[in-house]
Amino acid sequence: MAVLGVDGWRGRWVGAVLDGRRVTLLDLDDAAAVLAVPDVEVVGIDMPIGLSDGGIRGCDVAARRRLSGAGATVFPAPVRPVLAASSYAEARRLAVAASGRSISAQTWNLVPAIRSLDDALGDPPTHRVLEVHPELAFRALDDRVRDRKARPRGQAQRIRALAPVMDVLDALATAPSQLPLVDALDACAVAWSAQRIAAGTAECVGDGARDARSRPMRISW
Repeated sequence: MAVLGVDGWRGRWVGAVLDGRRVTLLDLDDAAAVLAVPDVEVVGIDMPIGLSDGGIRGCDVAARRRLSGAGATVFPAPVRPVLAASSYAEARRLAVAASGRSISAQTWNLVPAIRSLDDALGDPPTHRVLEVHPELAFRALDDRVRDRKARPRGQAQRIRALAPVMDVLDALATAPSQLPLVDALDACAVAWSAQRIAAGTAECVGDGARDARSRPMRISW
């Protein structure tokens, strides 16, 4: 059975369907389209799913610690009240009221995607959709992945890391032409993690806490 890895991309989503070594890249309209991809056993998504009502998630702290020098790639997940905000100024007020801390502009830019995913997942929580961080996956695949993904060196390192576990060059050669390379590679790394989740061999960080919608605050890879 195939799995799906997903990375957010400017209001849209890049999907990577992985079946054995064969991977197919998709351009998906929204979170509903992500969840509607057929015949996939596990969906891994590079986006916060379990959201704290107040305070920093333990899984974010643990992920930054594991990534050491690349820890800045782990943006703190917003607290759940921020999903109700209609502006950055309102989001900052809600975040401070709930947690005593504001949120960064980078985190605010993720809120529409987080909100849409939160709405699409609905209730009760599903066990087939899990939060994944691609940098944890890349580091597990090849500890030599150290340069930033926006740089040619970093992109080459990520392709090298993926090549032993999937036909990544074939996927990139036939991908929808509008997909950015960095997001396509992240989606592939998340798909590898989803494959490990399906096989029961994945690793994860988190303290076992669940959010107000009973979703685990956990990052797997």
